[in-house]
Amino acid sequence: MHNPDLTTLSSLIKKETNARMRIRLLAIAHFKEGMSRTNIAIALKVSRTSVNKWVTSFLSKGLDGLAHQPGAGRRPKLTEEQRQELARYVELRSQSESGGRLTGREVQQYILDRFHHQFEHSYVYQLLKQLGFSWITSRSRHPKQSQAAQDEFKKTAT
Repeated sequence: MHNPDLTTLSSLIKKETNARMRIRLLAIAHFKEGMSRTNIAIALKVSRTSVNKWVTSFLSKGLDGLAHQPGAGRRPKLTEEQRQELARYVELRSQSESGGRLTGREVQQYILDRFHHQFEHSYVYQLLKQLGFSWITSRSRHPKQSQAAQDEFKKTAT
């Protein structure tokens, strides 16, 4: 819908669940009613610059121009493939039969050795959390652990 009328805009405003998008739609509705951009900004308690951007974007792209455009931001140092490789490494190490624990410092060193990126120790834990790990899930099994022995103990303990 490139240039909706006021009744269509009104129904879109009522249906919209995103508060930011609702304000943008209200601004466009006021603009179509003939309100000045300054008065729209005052009525909606937003900056005139924002109203100018919304109206300009609406006039050139229609309703699609009002949708939130994510900022470019800085690109992550690790690509998605590298992040998946790191996740596989952590998963394999945490299930290792040789025992021991995978520490943040070991993950930090793996990233440096494998991908040539130096991360702060605290960021390594953030990265692991983003990948779906926690400090509990990175612990490996004891080498003498036996699932059969555990199941047998559960049967006799109850």
